[in-house]
Amino acid sequence: MTSLAVLDCVGLTPRHLGPDTPHLNRLVAEGAVRPLTPALPAVTTTAQTSMLTGVSPRQHGIVGNGWYFRDLNEILLWRQSEGLVEAPLLWAGTRLKVLKHFWWYAMNTRVAATVTPRPAYHHDGRKSPDIYAWPTDLKAVLDERHGTFPLFNFWGPLADIRSTRWIAESFRTAWDHTQPDLGLCYLPHLDYDLQRFGPTGPHLAQNLRDLDACVGLILDHLRPRGVDVVVVSEYGLSPVTRAAFPNRALREAGLLAIQVNATGELLDPGASRAFAVVDHQIAHIYVRDPADLAAAEQALARLPGVARVHRGGAALGLDHPRCGELVLEAERDTWFAHDYWLDEARAPDFARSIEIHKKPGYDPRELFFDPQGGKFRAARALLRKKLGLRYVLDPCPLDPALVRGSHGVPTADPLDGPLAIVPRRAADLPLAHHQDVAGVIRSLLE
Repeated sequence: MTSLAVLDCVGLTPRHLGPDTPHLNRLVAEGAVRPLTPALPAVTTTAQTSMLTGVSPRQHGIVGNGWYFRDLNEILLWRQSEGLVEAPLLWAGTRLKVLKHFWWYAMNTRVAATVTPRPAYHHDGRKSPDIYAWPTDLKAVLDERHGTFPLFNFWGPLADIRSTRWIAESFRTAWDHTQPDLGLCYLPHLDYDLQRFGPTGPHLAQNLRDLDACVGLILDHLRPRGVDVVVVSEYGLSPVTRAAFPNRALREAGLLAIQVNATGELLDPGASRAFAVVDHQIAHIYVRDPADLAAAEQALARLPGVARVHRGGAALGLDHPRCGELVLEAERDTWFAHDYWLDEARAPDFARSIEIHKKPGYDPRELFFDPQGGKFRAARALLRKKLGLRYVLDPCPLDPALVRGSHGVPTADPLDGPLAIVPRRAADLPLAHHQDVAGVIRSLLE
């Protein structure tokens, strides 16, 4: 049986292949490249799960990067348990030895080996960079050979090539240590600046070169070992010029409830008649009472930047109990912001922080230092931390106009959407949608 590595190059599109991607070009020359229709929403966890199960979110249940857990009355994003996936993964019922390296749903998994970011949260409030790895001896090997994972370069204003390079280099070590049949490696670098500055512009060429170099590190290591390589991506990005605020619209319509405490205003999902969990260019609207559907729909339909309001997710393949009673699609030039406060002075204390678990949705503004003093606020907080004092690390802006790229709905041109690059022996296999990737992987492993 042939061993296979699948590299998830986030944000890579067919149009990117060219003079800045020599290693990727070599894979294309030796095989084939195909544009892919993305799973919807075109976001990380939905795309990855669709590629590894071969079915839509209505079957696997991953309706976004997070959703409202109705039994808990809590909005939870970026959960890591593989138990949330409700469809069999492509290796189910086989003896395939699988390595998940920074792919999602990496906890409570039955694969042979897994590596994922896992910060250490100290009792005094500090957060230290770290990873989770299984088997436990794999973590010791990676720490010794590669040092501490650069978590603060993986997400936030400092996100850059250092985290992706660490992932690529450590994937080689993890491969040799575990000897998998199938290795899955996540390379996120291209995503950062395309959200910050847009999908085109002078920043693109160097970002492509940096990503391609990381692909080259892996190819140079695996090729002598006879390993086949597939490259996939989750989505392409569209340029955006504005944000829409569905939670504010619902609040102004009298449907969203808040609580106030010492930290500021907090969204109260359990008491709200309707609220939004936003995810780039898709938003799930949870409406407690069917009698309020019409009022919520009316408030959102007139919101600038909303392309469509769906009753349920059937039209998008999202008709699953985790889906909102309404689903919003954004115009391609718009992204959805989670903000629910009407007065910036009443925003919660985490609003300007890198806080992926407390906000009711994804916030790309976390990729920026606030031009109005963000670096100073960060330096002041770090000084207080060093002195052993309490601090709030709040370097990020609230200005939505800084964000120039987003995803979640399909791009206007398939050449600006996700892709798959496969070896020549898979060139004639059906491969047009994220759901087709699972079948291609199975065929290459036979």
